[in-house]
Amino acid sequence: MKRHIRLIAIITAVIAIAFLVGNIALFNMLPKPMRMEKPVKIDYGISDPQFLRTMGSILHHPITEGNQIDLLRDGEAIYAAMLEAVDGAKHSITFETYEFWGKKSAGKFADALADAARRGVEVHALLDFVGSVRADKDKFKRMEEAGVEVIRWRRPSWYQLSRFNHRTHRKLLVVDGRKAFIGGANIADNWLPDENNNAYRDNHFFVQGPVVANMQAAFMETWLDARGKKLGGDRYFPELTAKGDLRAQVVKSSPREGRHRMRVMFLYAIAAAQEQITAGTAYFFPDKGFLDALKEAADRGVKVRILMPGESINHGFLRHASINRWQPILEAGVEIYEYETDMYHSKLMSIDNQWASIGSVNLDNRSFRINDEANLNIYDENFARFIRELIEEDMVKARRYDLERWKQCPWYHRLYGQIVMIIGPHL
Repeated sequence: MKRHIRLIAIITAVIAIAFLVGNIALFNMLPKPMRMEKPVKIDYGISDPQFLRTMGSILHHPITEGNQIDLLRDGEAIYAAMLEAVDGAKHSITFETYEFWGKKSAGKFADALADAARRGVEVHALLDFVGSVRADKDKFKRMEEAGVEVIRWRRPSWYQLSRFNHRTHRKLLVVDGRKAFIGGANIADNWLPDENNNAYRDNHFFVQGPVVANMQAAFMETWLDARGKKLGGDRYFPELTAKGDLRAQVVKSSPREGRHRMRVMFLYAIAAAQEQITAGTAYFFPDKGFLDALKEAADRGVKVRILMPGESINHGFLRHASINRWQPILEAGVEIYEYETDMYHSKLMSIDNQWASIGSVNLDNRSFRINDEANLNIYDENFARFIRELIEEDMVKARRYDLERWKQCPWYHRLYGQIVMIIGPHL
């Protein structure tokens, strides 16, 4: 009997190993696009009409006029505005997020979405499986029983190994096809303060105008992949009129597209910078080519500043691995600031007070290569200046990480970072 059990175990192990090797071989057989390894060279700036035309073409997304975008700062204000929109929904709600858990946050959203479905609103919730694994299963049951169409996207599977790593990291909410939300905040209790912890520092945005249709289309693309059907008609795509004067562009990316669109977007914007690049990111761990682009910008006299979490970061191993790569950009004059009070989770960039990008994308290879992401680019002087000033406000609570501090980094931190880079090549 024991021999039979051992034989079965051996056969199972052989099959599992063969399947794993086969998946790896198949992955390596798939065509992979070349990545831009050297900084982009262009001879015009952000304010030049050539930049607008180029970004509208290479990113394959239209730039629309007549939009209004309002800031929502930190979890309590973000969630209140989103829940108010859900409570006022008449026709449809489409909702996509990475993290979804917690009684105070996800619990309220589950109840609000369920209530909307009960009163006849078409509600579709696409929640990343890994990001929602901490959620009480009762939340999903309440929504589904009320009529919410819930998908826990990318559930890990032994026969689809990519699901362990490929996630939707987008944060999209569209109500009645007219009101939309995008930014850095997930739906989780980390964004709400309690007696033991400070809330994450984050920014989210309320969007109205014609660009909302493109945000809806970004959701619909993932919904098609997840459910195998499209949603359309006036309930989701009503006729939209101008609500403001901002030119805005939705940019979405997915590893299924294989184009590394977000990385290309930032590389072109960095190459067009002439005066300043000011960015805020929750995780800063890009590849060498991206770091070279920042270095090249600093070498030609552009003031480059990047704000990120310091020791308050929720994934410390990424910080140590990233620091190991900083010497060349610090020597070139890139200014790095580490937010000290709370976990800084926002994702913002402003260049030359002319162009800004907001949304879910961090400046790391996971966002560039592995996750489904969505950002909103704004081509407007006042808005770009506003985003720069928003980052600068948080820099007051940050400590600069200069070259001297880098040289004094403990050897064991460097070793830790090297190990992370070896075992996590996808980073």
